[in-house]
Parts: sequence; structure tokens; C-alpha cells
Amino acid sequence: MSLTGAFAGIRYGRADRLSAPRAVPDLDGGPGAPLPGRAAPQPASRLAHVMGPDSGLEQDEDCLSLNVWAPGGSGLPVLVWLHGGGFTSGSGGEAWYDGALLARRGEMVVITVTYRLGALGYLYRPGGQANLGLLDQMLALRWVRQNVTRFGGDPDRVTLAGQSAGAMSALAMLRHPGCGELFQRVILQSLPAGVRPYDLEQATSIADLFLELLGADVMTAPTASILAAQGEVARRTARPGAVTPPFQLVEDPALTDAPRDIPTLIGTTRDEARAFFPSAAEEATDRLFRHGSLELAAAMTTAYAYQFDWSPAGSALGACHCVELPFVFGGLRAWRDAPMLAGADPADLGRLVEQVQRPWITFIHGESPGWRRYDQGSFVHHFA
Repeated sequence: MSLTGAFAGIRYGRADRLSAPRAVPDLDGGPGAPLPGRAAPQPASRLAHVMGPDSGLEQDEDCLSLNVWAPGGSGLPVLVWLHGGGFTSGSGGEAWYDGALLARRGEMVVITVTYRLGALGYLYRPGGQANLGLLDQMLALRWVRQNVTRFGGDPDRVTLAGQSAGAMSALAMLRHPGCGELFQRVILQSLPAGVRPYDLEQATSIADLFLELLGADVMTAPTASILAAQGEVARRTARPGAVTPPFQLVEDPALTDAPRDIPTLIGTTRDEARAFFPSAAEEATDRLFRHGSLELAAAMTTAYAYQFDWSPAGSALGACHCVELPFVFGGLRAWRDAPMLAGADPADLGRLVEQVQRPWITFIHGESPGWRRYDQGSFVHHFA
């Protein structure tokens, strides 16, 4: 008999500072807790002016946990969600990503993942292990493959989904030869396709600056000092018109293959870049998000492309980065203070939850989302 309900803060791994994660015994400590696990150490989100305040979760370096919503049943499709946040902020335990409604309405198991961020997740040191946060995510997917049947899920019907940095991570795993059996479909929301992983020279230069500013042994420095140095690196490396965070994916021989060609749902919002630099939003949206996403869609055998065009009437933010997220998960109460939804008609919000969840659900169940593939006349579905 499968477990049914919501299971928060399930530990999927442990990791020492700047070391690769290691697996823990299956369902270590039981099937879950009343509250989400701790978030990775992080500064305030740079998109709080768009998304609103986060949930204020406790932060700790011991943060490798996931959350499961299981509606009951067996052989169900599985959605594994990787949050965005520029590899710097966010958590799988945020109320924004509560999977209860999506799991129940979609008859699927929904899983959200918390992974290491910033310098603690993506600092590169020559001779050291790169992309620790990505390794965390891969370990979480292996946990899913080994354990999801206990929650009624089918390990051979897993869709990996991510938004922004989470989409970059999902794309990296499409390229990784060790991820072939871990997921069979992928959803890439607001993929910053114009942001390339650092080469080793760039990553080393960032690390040198970070260690100079830290002024202490990185293995023993207080977490607060790590975050302070990380913030100063971000300020010194910021460039006009760029969204690349100081700590992010680093080129790796395992990530050089062409992406695995599996069914893909991919799209952007109409005004992605208004969340970052409103004065050059249209050009930057095309350069950083839209063009590269459509190029990737064209390279896939079965890709379905979309564009999210809706925004509240008169909103200066328009259909900005993150605006589709409330409608994917449907927990509108968690987004009540989001500036990007300010002034919206409640009827519009309810309509959009139905309009967005329906194609996501059918895709996760192994079908077309309800519109033509991208290579059939380069068709893009619009949500408005």
C-alpha cells in the first residue's frame, strides 16, 4: 500500500562543505515531517520586487531535502521540480511550490527539491569538485528512482521540470550521460538560454576573487562570512544587461554532449527581462531567453513551445519572469503579496490556473499538451 498525503523535509542526502553529496538510507528518519526542510544559506532574493516575500524558512548548510505530495494510487506519473533563483536563492520548501493542488488535480506525485546555492553550491576550485548543487539534484533524482513507488509513483514516468536556474540545471542533466534513466520527459520554463556555463578560467577567476574577499579558510569560515563575500563578488562582477550570477554552472566534460532528445515542454514569458532591467526588456528577453529556447525546441524531435502573455491590466512589470509560476502550482494564496499579480482580477487568476495546469498535466501523463509540436510550422502556443 502506497503512502498518501504530504511529506515534507525528507532527507535525500548529506554533504560536508564543498564536498560531493552522499546518499542516506532510504527514507532516513521516516517518511517526512510536518514542515519543509531548511533552505540553503542565501541572501535576500533579487526578485522580491516581482515575486513578493519568501516564506522565511530557516537556513542551514545541512539542507538536502525534498517534499512529496502523493494523492494515492499506484503507477502514477511523477513531477520533480527544481526551483529557480539564479543559483543564489530559493528553496523547494517555499509555499509558492506547494504541490498539493497539482498532485490531486493531476493524479500525479509531485516532488520539490532543495539543493545547495551560491558559493557553497557552485564555487569552483582547481582540483576540487565542480557543480555541487547540480550533484545534489542528481542525487535527489536517484532517490526518486529508488523510493517513489512507496508514494504511488512510477520511476519510469518521471518528468523533470525547472524554471530559470532550475531549467538550466534540467538542461545540464539532459546533457549528462549519467542521467539517462532518471527522467523521461522535461519541462523548461523561462530557460536563460543566453547564459552559458562558466569556462574553467572564468570560474577560477571568480573563485580567486571570492577567496580574496573572504580572507579566511573557506572550509572553516562562518556561513555569514561566506554570504558576505559572495555578495561582494556579485556587486563587483555585475554587468549592465547581464543576468549571469557570480556562482553558477561550470563547464564539465560530462556536460558537453548534445541534449538527450526526449519529449520537451519549453517556453518563456512575453516580458521576461522586465524583472531585471525594464528599459531594455524586449531586446534582452529575446537575447537571454526566447531565441535560445526556440533554437533548443527546434533541435528536439518532440518539443512543444509556449509563450505566457498575460499580465494584470496596467502592470508595469508586464508578463515578466516568474509570472507563470502561480498558475502551474495553483496555490494562489501563497502569491497574494506578489507585485507581479497586483491588481489582477480574481476571476482571471482562477481561469489561468485551469488554463495552465491542464496542458502541464496532460504532458506529464505522456500526451501532447494540446497543441502542435514546434517543428510543425514552428508553432508556439500563447497563454493570455
